[in-house]
Amino acid sequence: MIRFTKLLSVMLLMVAAVYGQTSPPPPSQPRSVEFPKPVEQLLPNGLRVIVVERHNTPLVTVSLVIKNGGEVDPPRLAGVADLTANLLTKGTTTRTATKIANEVESLGGMLNAVAQWDATSVSVEVMSDKLAPATAILADVVRRPTFKFDEIERLRQQYLDTVTLSLDEPSSIARFVGAKVLFGDDLYGHPILGTPESLKRIKQTDIVRMHRQYYRPDNAILVIGGDISSADSFNVAKRFFGDWIKPKTRIPAVPAAYQPDPQKKSRVVVIDKPDAGQAAVYLLRRGIDRKDADYYRGIVSNSVLSGYSGRLNQEIRIKRGLSYGAGSSLEARRGVGPYVASAQTKNESAVEVAGLLLGEVERLASAPPTDVELTPRKAVLIGEFSRNMEAVNGLVSRISSLALYGVSLDEINRYIESVQSVTPEDVRQFSSSRLDAKSSDIIIVGNSKAFLPELQKRFTNVEVIPSADLDLNTKDLRKKKSE
Repeated sequence: MIRFTKLLSVMLLMVAAVYGQTSPPPPSQPRSVEFPKPVEQLLPNGLRVIVVERHNTPLVTVSLVIKNGGEVDPPRLAGVADLTANLLTKGTTTRTATKIANEVESLGGMLNAVAQWDATSVSVEVMSDKLAPATAILADVVRRPTFKFDEIERLRQQYLDTVTLSLDEPSSIARFVGAKVLFGDDLYGHPILGTPESLKRIKQTDIVRMHRQYYRPDNAILVIGGDISSADSFNVAKRFFGDWIKPKTRIPAVPAAYQPDPQKKSRVVVIDKPDAGQAAVYLLRRGIDRKDADYYRGIVSNSVLSGYSGRLNQEIRIKRGLSYGAGSSLEARRGVGPYVASAQTKNESAVEVAGLLLGEVERLASAPPTDVELTPRKAVLIGEFSRNMEAVNGLVSRISSLALYGVSLDEINRYIESVQSVTPEDVRQFSSSRLDAKSSDIIIVGNSKAFLPELQKRFTNVEVIPSADLDLNTKDLRKKKSE
């Protein structure tokens, strides 16, 4: 397979040479775009309503954002926030799950509910003349879910199946272990879908409590976007959410943002999975939060490393044929999120790939990109942003995210300029101060017999955990012997 990858790269270069093109044409200069200005109102019950008009489409998207997600899962109950979100559409006091599905389908719409880190989103997309009946359904599932026992058990089994399958995949295991190594038992440290053990512990009362505590108007944002007027949108919001009663109790305090231990030493953790056909290699460290002043320097720096033509993929896949793909991500959340660089490779080349991940992240500080390299990496970010903003649901999603994190809504009109303003020196400074490769953690999941001796020669602090002994419910990552 690796040999085929090399051959394919050579063939593509030969084809390009035949047609006189050995490299992609340079990207053109981004055009200035002015997105619609959102307008908003605060209802008496505390619900923040934001409307953004876009009349070049017949569609409208309505999104109700609860300002908490998986990060408020109680200890030992990982997955309850996401389970609660997905149960919203499985029946209310006035509609069964089948009726909800049939009504949404009859409107030609789509209804989705999901918990993420920091937020739970329930959204519906329909033709603009169906705004009122669609919002009625949305309000019903958010405000009056029944959380019936049989629906809970059915969804619980689906989650257990999904998580069980994930725990047989080296990349998923590495992602879960990495979060636990980086965040421990604190914020963002558990799988958002839960673990097999936590999912079995969740009771109906836990789900009802999650809904009662966080699903309330003063902890929510309603965003409506598309081919509608602001006046009509605010009227619809008041009609279906104006009588949503604000509880007298306080909203539970958001868990404290992750504070790294300054004495914490980087860890090298191996999950020994003898039957793994490939090894997943992850390098990770703390990154930034969404309101960090370095946000744009961060996402541009990450773009230099990630993507098909990013440095990681160029070095690991294209030059060396060690993986089908290597990349990185910088997740900016309410609290400090993770920076992750990763690749999958042959078990035998796991140590080499780990070294390459470390080397490329470290090299970004000593050899920042030139303008020639930086321009197309900025174009990737701008192109992705622009494509997402073309669709109403993408526009609503972006506005929702800005509102959630307390960022000015007008930032949608400053995104392109902010990306363009990042210089090679900005990338160098961000990389040297925020992406210190030497203090990063390394996670490798694979058949350790193929790489452990070489890894132990390079690192003196290697921890080896057999996959059968892995416990994602504790920062120790090991099952107790009594279990």
